[in-house]
Amino acid sequence: MLLRDGKPIALTSKAFEILHLLVENHGRGLSKEEMMRQVWPDSFVDESNLAQHIFHLRKVLGDTHEGRAYIETLPRHGYRFVAEVQQAPAKRAEVAVTAGDTRQAVAAFAKSNPTKLRWVLGIAAGFLLAVFALVFVERGRIRDPGPVSSGKVMLAVLAFENLSGDPQQEYLSSGLTEELITQLGSLEPGRLGVIARTSAMQYKDSHKDVRQISRELGVDYVLEGSVRREGERVRITAQLIQVKDQTHLWAKEYDRSLKDILGLESEVAGEVAREIRLRLTPVESERLAKARAVDPDAYELYLKGRYFWNKRNEAAYVKAIDYFNQAIARDTQYARAYSGLADAYALLGSWPNAEMPRRVAMPRAKEAALTALKLDDSLAEAHASLAFVEMHYEWNWKESEKEFRRAIELNPNYATAHQWFAYWLMAQGRPDESIAENELARKADPLSIIIRTDAADLLCAAGRFDEAIQKAKEAMDLDPDFRLGHYFLGLAYSGKQMYPEALEEYQKGVAADSKDEWSLSGLGWVYALMHDRMKAEEIIRRLGQDARERPDLALEIAIIYSALGEKNEAFAWLEKAYQNRDGGLMLVNSYWYFGQIRSDPRYAELVKKIGLPE
Repeated sequence: MLLRDGKPIALTSKAFEILHLLVENHGRGLSKEEMMRQVWPDSFVDESNLAQHIFHLRKVLGDTHEGRAYIETLPRHGYRFVAEVQQAPAKRAEVAVTAGDTRQAVAAFAKSNPTKLRWVLGIAAGFLLAVFALVFVERGRIRDPGPVSSGKVMLAVLAFENLSGDPQQEYLSSGLTEELITQLGSLEPGRLGVIARTSAMQYKDSHKDVRQISRELGVDYVLEGSVRREGERVRITAQLIQVKDQTHLWAKEYDRSLKDILGLESEVAGEVAREIRLRLTPVESERLAKARAVDPDAYELYLKGRYFWNKRNEAAYVKAIDYFNQAIARDTQYARAYSGLADAYALLGSWPNAEMPRRVAMPRAKEAALTALKLDDSLAEAHASLAFVEMHYEWNWKESEKEFRRAIELNPNYATAHQWFAYWLMAQGRPDESIAENELARKADPLSIIIRTDAADLLCAAGRFDEAIQKAKEAMDLDPDFRLGHYFLGLAYSGKQMYPEALEEYQKGVAADSKDEWSLSGLGWVYALMHDRMKAEEIIRRLGQDARERPDLALEIAIIYSALGEKNEAFAWLEKAYQNRDGGLMLVNSYWYFGQIRSDPRYAELVKKIGLPE
């Protein structure tokens, strides 16, 4: 038990396991890999689960971002429990209760308390009748469907439990959860809001009750269930709970071949829609009914691709691309596999990386998105990925806006579409709309760390630095190791000319990863703003060496030269960034990076070439 002032503090089983592991090893650093093996042995679980549990423990223990008294983060390694630990001698009360003891106790109770015994038995009988009635309700025999609600309702699809007995099948339950979120999110968006995967997955293994989940996510209904796979058969149980009174509105078990999994997902989505009393249009009903059979191997490969894509790092994108391509090789008409491929290429090409050049990744993303839409034009994810490439790489503002709006029309609950469209709005000089759009993404995915850091980024671009600092710190509370959190916190500090604080954040990023070019360029920029030319030029040399094979670093070097007042060098590197079609150039009108050179006619010419409002 965890006590504070003699009162027990509620913890989930996994959070308690993590705390127990840290306390047992107090003073010793534990790597993330070691902790994952101990807490989730042999399981296919996102590393973000560990970060979320650490975040929750810190809140419970009273740790803060400014100074932690209990759990220390070891950058790029793991965690260490640093508070004093004392081991008290155990005090155990040995109690043995046999069946005979129990019968004697009941007999003694009945003899001395006959009235109370009848009362207890009456309660028990009433409870059994209630359970009996509930079974009939859940089987649909005596349920009243109730009136059609007119207001918008919110639903959370919790992570389906893997009952296969094989931890390596975790991707199947994770993938089924994500697909149901996607299906339900696109049904009747005006009436139903569905919490995004990132936030819903935080409750995996949490054992929180539905009322607590409802308070934290702001939902009216919870869909939960389990998956059991046996060979080519898959058995799924699902139940829909109305949070306000914890009523089980509907429960059902399905036993199907794995090749019919897409139809099964559509069937579950349709039944949930009917229980919530959605008014599905003929188009929506037809879409649910026409789900095609899929090659079981292709489906598994697709789910593995999504699993790695959701890790959101360079190496994982490469693995995701491999799995999506394998899925397509198994089933060339599998639209979702092409959509996943587009997502992976788009994000890999969107930031500096050593895995694949931007000029290779982005065209491949567009090709995959167009193929997905040719096969199934109703995929919001594919429209969003196509819009992202048109905006971030081709600077086709009209076409990208059309695709973003189409993605949001198809699925207004798709947080990523709102998240990316917010950048389109900022590029077009509409900061208030941009920040409001990102807030829609946050509401759809309230626990997403990247959406919170994007909020800090956009607030910086709008010049609202105090709010940006707050958003960046909120992101850091979710995961103190998240490098973009340090980067945008440093960016916000530099906007307020709090240069020592900005340097500290960028130095944390470099200390965690000496090859973190963003944090390194941030250091160079702040040194230049502080008129420390020697240190700024040293960082330019370091970045310049890598830039010989990494054209995606040109913009970072241009930013430092601009702060030094070296106009010709700044414009030379800006031209290289333009030739590489660097996505960061879409915000040249928004950031204050280029304040020293903005009045130069060459700057207006660059803005015009990118197609931004002058």
